[in-house]
Parts: sequence; structure tokens; C-alpha cells
Amino acid sequence: AKVEIIKGIVETVETVAPMKGMHRAVSLIVKTDKETIPVHLGPEWYIERLDTKILKGDSIEVRGSRVSFDGKPIIIAAEIKKDKGEHIIVLRDDAGIPVWAGWRK
Repeated sequence: AKVEIIKGIVETVETVAPMKGMHRAVSLIVKTDKETIPVHLGPEWYIERLDTKILKGDSIEVRGSRVSFDGKPIIIAAEIKKDKGEHIIVLRDDAGIPVWAGWRK
């Protein structure tokens, strides 16, 4: 998938079960100048352990891949910058491999 960067405000932070049998995941709804789009971060158990928290109202920049899920566009986040780049959360490497792959809960 093509990598793109979006900037916007976090409208909601939610925990979702993406598919049957998958771990609960953290997803954001981000409002940009052009659209309001879901941004998938990763498994709840991993996101909860991060030092930097993403909260409703945060202004963020997301680098990720736009994909279609259930016929609707979502962004699979690879990296999130918060506080004008002061805090950076890396979620996936350049090949799209999750940083938690092989990481024990």
C-alpha cells in the first residue's frame, strides 16, 4: 500500500476487536482538513505500555498506509508524531512489520 502522511486532531480513541480471534486493538478517529478517517494503531496490550499516550483533542501527524477495511478507507499507522514531533511513536518498520512482532506480552 502507498504510504502517506496525514495531519489532524484526534476525535476519539477507541478499543476495537478487528476480527474474530484477534487481540483487541486501539484505533483513533482523526479529523483532517479533508476528511475524518479511522487510524489503526495496534494491539491494546502493546499500545497501553507506551510512554507516550494519544488522547482525544491531540494534534498528531500520522505516517501510514491507506487500505480498505469492510469497504471503507482506514490508515494503518506506521509512525505517529505528537506535540510537533516532540514525541514519536514508531509502530511499524519501513517494510510494514509491526514493532511488537515477536514481542512477548
